[in-house]
Amino acid sequence: MAVESGLDRVAAGDPEALGLLAGRRLGLLAHPASVDRRLRHATRVLSERGCCIEVLFGPEHGYGGEAQDMIAVGSESAQAGPAVYSLYGDSEEDLYPRAEWLSGLDAIVVDLQDVGSRYYTYVWTAVCVLERAAAAGVQTIVLDRPNPLGGEIVEGEAQRPGYRSFVGLRDVAVRHGMTIGEICSMAAREDGLAPDALTVVTMKGWRREMSWEASGLPWVLPSPNMPTPDTARVYPGGCLLEGTALSEGRGSTRPFEILGAPGVDGHALAAALPLEGATLRPLSFSPTFHKHARKRCGGVQVHVTDARRFRSYAAYLQILATLRQLAPEAMGWRQEAYEFVRDRPAIDLLTGGPEFREAVDAGEEIAPLLSREQAGAQAFAERRRRDLLYR
Repeated sequence: MAVESGLDRVAAGDPEALGLLAGRRLGLLAHPASVDRRLRHATRVLSERGCCIEVLFGPEHGYGGEAQDMIAVGSESAQAGPAVYSLYGDSEEDLYPRAEWLSGLDAIVVDLQDVGSRYYTYVWTAVCVLERAAAAGVQTIVLDRPNPLGGEIVEGEAQRPGYRSFVGLRDVAVRHGMTIGEICSMAAREDGLAPDALTVVTMKGWRREMSWEASGLPWVLPSPNMPTPDTARVYPGGCLLEGTALSEGRGSTRPFEILGAPGVDGHALAAALPLEGATLRPLSFSPTFHKHARKRCGGVQVHVTDARRFRSYAAYLQILATLRQLAPEAMGWRQEAYEFVRDRPAIDLLTGGPEFREAVDAGEEIAPLLSREQAGAQAFAERRRRDLLYR
């Protein structure tokens, strides 16, 4: 049975889904991956079903998906059709919809494709919208979509106190194994929101063990550096590279799978670190933009050979710890502000605390830390049970 996303249910004229939308003044939070299985965008699908879209909202990277990471996006005045309001600007307050943008709306429809990692900000944009909309008496309606990593495997413990940020506004595992509807349901429960503040149009046919390919849905890159489902499979670990001086492969055609820097010996790294479910292939590359742009970098490409066995988060923690020993001059920590936070290192925000950075800097073995991370993941897997919409 093929999977029907929440938007596919609307497109098919599902009475339950349409009953939530018909005759209401709607805002729509969407991006380029907000398409049905026929690749029709949510704006078209909703309009053809007679829905009234008053305003549009765009997450990080923009409604049109043009902006690179951590680039502020401006709002656009309406010239033809609804105005487009940005929910990613120069400050944390810009992550939330303004009161005047919500005025006159009955509901905001959220249709965003997540990739299943705590750091991927679309789920947190949805939560920010939910919080402000509920306070304004505006309902949030999530058109749910598959988690490309499936919903069974959980990796990495939740953040420790003081380490929430826009790469983790709630305390969840790194690879949380939840859909965007389930994350919003968790947030609504934790905040004690009224039952009608959030409604999730659930998928039909999705099972937690499903890979993206098994869903039968088309892949549209949800952000500029998430070109394929393979990218999503490495991203729970690959995004850690953003907290370092290493290139995460931005400016190449395989971001997050390719990593390295000038002075890195990919052959030495591959020889030192066999991985379960993946192969490290030594290479050299020259990013066209971002870190080390137009410089020759040594490094590796992470080729996932068995997605069921591969644990991306643990793998990239080991890669970073190994490179700190092999190429300490290349594997430094990012010092610049990261997602509006200046007083804590980016790597600490990504890992949820200082433990990994401190252990690596001290030259300690990280095996005990990996065990703790797995125990934390198991604890989160138990905690999330009450919020799961698909069993």
